[in-house]
Amino acid sequence: MKPFFSLFSFLHRSWCRAKNWLYTQKRFHPRRAPLPVISVGNIAFGGSGKTPLVTHLMTFLIKEGFKPAMITRGYKGGWERSGGVLSDGKSLLGSWQESGDEAFMVALNIPQAGIFIGKNRLLSCQKAKDLGFDLVVLDDGFQHRRLSRDVDIVLYDPRDKFSLREPVSSLERADALLIEEGINRQQKEKMKKVSPHTAIFEYSVESKGFFRLERNEEESAELFQGKRIMAFCGIARPERFLALLQKEAIHPVDFLVFPDHYSYPIRSLDKISKRGQKLQAEALITTEKDAVKIRHTQNLQQIPAYYLKIDLKLEEEFYSAMSSLLQNRV
Repeated sequence: MKPFFSLFSFLHRSWCRAKNWLYTQKRFHPRRAPLPVISVGNIAFGGSGKTPLVTHLMTFLIKEGFKPAMITRGYKGGWERSGGVLSDGKSLLGSWQESGDEAFMVALNIPQAGIFIGKNRLLSCQKAKDLGFDLVVLDDGFQHRRLSRDVDIVLYDPRDKFSLREPVSSLERADALLIEEGINRQQKEKMKKVSPHTAIFEYSVESKGFFRLERNEEESAELFQGKRIMAFCGIARPERFLALLQKEAIHPVDFLVFPDHYSYPIRSLDKISKRGQKLQAEALITTEKDAVKIRHTQNLQQIPAYYLKIDLKLEEEFYSAMSSLLQNRV
């Protein structure tokens, strides 16, 4: 699959290079939203921590006195084409099937935030304005050049060379670049040369705790250490989930991987349950993103099921830089 994916990545980068050139030459013009826009994105396919960053950023904005709304396409959700409002900041107005799993996860974590779904991001921004929100966070927005933004934040892993959506040179457009902790000094220096005017910060992905699926009760990692655990997930980079479990000294006896944004039909839940029973698993563990789709299921009651909640740890300088950018541009 790697040669095919490399070819697809090359073609996508070429398309993005041409599109970016048209915007640079002012052949295309981005549309201005009726309220300030902060974009969170990346230049690679697959998971990179965008959704946890959106959650983290919106929590920070609320503390700063803003009333933020999340604007997202709602990938694979029923409202992706038609548009919809998942949360008005007061109530949940839809399901994960309508909004998509990631948007629903954000809505559960930040109930006071607005969550607007649909391909037409400009229309979603107008809806957010009409409902009284004063700033929007554009999820996965770096390639969405049709909408103007006031701040561009990009997560980037310089080790990722085979799944890029657009050229590394595109990072010059970013106001803030977040790279994962542990990147060596030479790679950081290369990034500074590629994007000399972009502020670069480090982040790390950390466990925020384990929670019982149907009761939402928190448990410590010690409960699972040395036990027969079966893990499963349907995310873009399952190896990251497994690495987090191993970091907590949890070593699953089996690890089932499903496609990203997997909907978990009954047959799959039965497969997980039967597999767990066969292996005499003492607990099942999945990701928070997967948990939003199976939190009310009756098919996993034979074995206690839990999900891992994650968070991003960011440098204090990042928050100072965001405060400065907001003061100057919003």
